[in-house]
Amino acid sequence: MTVATATDLRPRVNSPEHFAARPRPTTPAHVIQSDAEAIEVAHRLAAEFRQESALRDREGLLPLAEIDTYSQSGLWGINVPKAYGGAGVSYATLAEVVKIISAADSSIAQITQNHFVLVAHIDLDGSDAQKRELFGWVLKGYRFGNAFSELNSRNVAAFETKITDLGDEVEVNGQKFYTTGALLAHVVPIVAVNDAGEGFLVFTDRDAPGLTVINDWSSFGQRTTASGSVKISKVRVAKSRVVPIKAFDTPTAAGAISQIIQAAIDAGIADGAIADTVDFVRTKSRPWIDSDKERASDDPFTIAAIGRLTITQHATDALLARAGRLIDVALEAPNEHTVSEATLATAEAKVLSTENSIEATNKLFELAGTRATLAVHNLDRHWRNARVHTLHDPVRWKYFHIGNYALNQVNPPRHPWN
Repeated sequence: MTVATATDLRPRVNSPEHFAARPRPTTPAHVIQSDAEAIEVAHRLAAEFRQESALRDREGLLPLAEIDTYSQSGLWGINVPKAYGGAGVSYATLAEVVKIISAADSSIAQITQNHFVLVAHIDLDGSDAQKRELFGWVLKGYRFGNAFSELNSRNVAAFETKITDLGDEVEVNGQKFYTTGALLAHVVPIVAVNDAGEGFLVFTDRDAPGLTVINDWSSFGQRTTASGSVKISKVRVAKSRVVPIKAFDTPTAAGAISQIIQAAIDAGIADGAIADTVDFVRTKSRPWIDSDKERASDDPFTIAAIGRLTITQHATDALLARAGRLIDVALEAPNEHTVSEATLATAEAKVLSTENSIEATNKLFELAGTRATLAVHNLDRHWRNARVHTLHDPVRWKYFHIGNYALNQVNPPRHPWN
């Protein structure tokens, strides 16, 4: 007779079993008061999340307790404006928080990505009444998932999910994929368009009739984001919870906000990989025979490679901080110039964070040696996570927009992927 262990009983990704909506918090989340407190709390949680990150990835265990701890910590509310009770931290601070969490567990960090973006969109597009209600939910500890992308549409901006005006309510019908955070959310905002092609965010209860969140995420990386499918069939929502998407009609920092979080996740993956490389080389790797060294950590080529990764990572950190400051400027004084500056600075950070996360996760095995590939260490998760997450969004187009502005003074286009 086989006895089930505690690990065996924990919910897993990509499971056909029904996964019920997570209960809403019974006590309000902590409200963080400052940038410094946000950084301190992030470091404390990262130390906790790091402990079983390899196990969760290897076994595909959903981070239920970790996400509850994370949202109750107050970090999910740090970009709620001060006028509505939040800390209103700098976006340089928000990027640093995401990077710290990502270095410990990049899947957990990605689960918050769309939540932070949604908070920003509410601030940009919501009415005062909507801000008071929705920001109030966030400060209580409610988690926003997402139902944005669609699997079979022509491109990422082609939405087929429809919204119909029914007076005091709307009805939404469609299907979504890559719905990071939806499985573990309390509220699932749906992007839908009307017959005129106008876009809306529909803030839908996770357990609303007609909304089905499916645990079918099967990617080889970012496994425990559970970024599966959402089916939407005749879902009715009060019109007061419908926010028009207007942020890209005029210059705003909306796109840069989305992208700086993506860049911070990649930078965190690189941080985690570099830290594990250094630890492995110091404690487990053998020196190469031609080095004539007693320790692998004294190999001059290994030392130089670690130096190069470190320098590039420091450059990434500097670009992230600069992008965050320019996003703050664009939010304070939005116009074509400030928004383009923020967008391009964020693109530079995204290029470097993408390239160094992939480089660092490759170098891990080259420098640590063959024993680093053993399944017991699960170090390949860093490469898998980097390879999957850096697909948000193609850096070849970042290079183009940066170059086109430098050469021809052409402002980058405004959309969530830029």
